Amino acid sequence: MAQTEGFSADTLSNAVFARMQGKSYPEGCSIKRSDLRYLQVLHYDAEGKVKKGELVCNKKIADDLLDIFHQLYEAHYPIERMTLVDDYDADDECSMTANNTSCFCYRQITGSKRLSKHSMGMAIDINPLQNPCVKTRKDGSTWVQPKAGRRYVNRNGKYPYKITKGDLCYRLFMEHGFSWGGNWRSTKDYQHFEK
Repeated sequence: MAQTEGFSADTLSNAVFARMQGKSYPEGCSIKRSDLRYLQVLHYDAEGKVKKGELVCNKKIADDLLDIFHQLYEAHYPIERMTLVDDYDADDECSMTANNTSCFCYRQITGSKRLSKHSMGMAIDINPLQNPCVKTRKDGSTWVQPKAGRRYVNRNGKYPYKITKGDLCYRLFMEHGFSWGGNWRSTKDYQHFEK
């Protein structure tokens, strides 16, 4: 997509990279700074207000995300907040509880030693509070992330920022070759799209 007013992808400036140091980009991070892009986009919230959003992603998906967010913006698709996870000290639980849409964060998959697709900047979480990650444990209990997202586990309710299979957000990510965590078998990660 050609860059248009309010939508841009750039290499990481020194100022942006300084915000990330020791947070989403910790010491020992194996992803090269040159492989990441800083995106600025416009989006609407559920009240119809236009907001400026920012995120860091892998350069391989930067054009995809610009195109997707441009189309979501044109359709007034609601996204509550989109700021760097570093504004929450790269604390995933805090960022998700704030319903913050984010992409790059060098970290392991929760409960695992494997790196998350977020570590490569190849996954994005959209409106994560109202689209939680849900797993039913062997004992029948339910694990929810973020914890505050438990009230959104029932996907039959109406929430202003809910992603559903077949909605515009879902369709655009599928058209761009992403997979959706809401389609996973055991764990359902309704906020998560990855490539």
